[in-house]
Amino acid sequence: MIEIHLISPFDSISKSYLNQSMMRIAEEKGLVNFSFYNLFDYADPPHNRIDDYPFGGGHGMILKPEPIFRAVETIQNENDSIDKIIFPSPDGKLFHQKDAEKLVSSKKIIFICGHYKGVDQRVRDKLVTNEYSIGDYVLTGGDLPALVIIDALVRLIPGVLNTIESAEDDSHSNPLLDYPHYTRPEKYKGLKVPEILLSGHHGKIKEWRQKKRLEKTSVRRPDMIKEKN
Repeated sequence: MIEIHLISPFDSISKSYLNQSMMRIAEEKGLVNFSFYNLFDYADPPHNRIDDYPFGGGHGMILKPEPIFRAVETIQNENDSIDKIIFPSPDGKLFHQKDAEKLVSSKKIIFICGHYKGVDQRVRDKLVTNEYSIGDYVLTGGDLPALVIIDALVRLIPGVLNTIESAEDDSHSNPLLDYPHYTRPEKYKGLKVPEILLSGHHGKIKEWRQKKRLEKTSVRRPDMIKEKN
């Protein structure tokens, strides 16, 4: 089982998503456990302030180090060891499927979800083991990127999906993008399922799917074909 701990000022964002669909099923099966830590609970009373103005001037507010350190220390004191402490950030390493495949071998992971302009650099220097970006854009907080990473790794845990082969055959797990998929009905609004998929000839179907993978990848992600070669 993987234990995932999320630290955020707005933990209801993650709670809402992780209580749905495959994430909820994975937890019910005992394959993953989600714990949530509201950053305000670790701030100094009476105001419980978690942010302050940046030293040196500048725009925006910065998350203070004390609440984050306290939350992490609380988790560490309650657990034997933590494998990874992840900070989603637009200036982190671009997250790939290979990263999800590596993370799934971890037993205990902490996610620090930043907000506002940034987080005190001492948090990143002292606590964080991995920084990931999910793309070249900026969001209002780190909760959504954390959920993207969590979803990507949890679905790779054996037993979460009906068959692990389904995940292994996905785009980015396979060297090429995925092939087109069809289901019933065979005809809909004048659109028909390709005859080859109805033929029952598994060898021909495999060839057709590989051809479609190559066609899609060459148009949408030609860089992947270059990497493959």
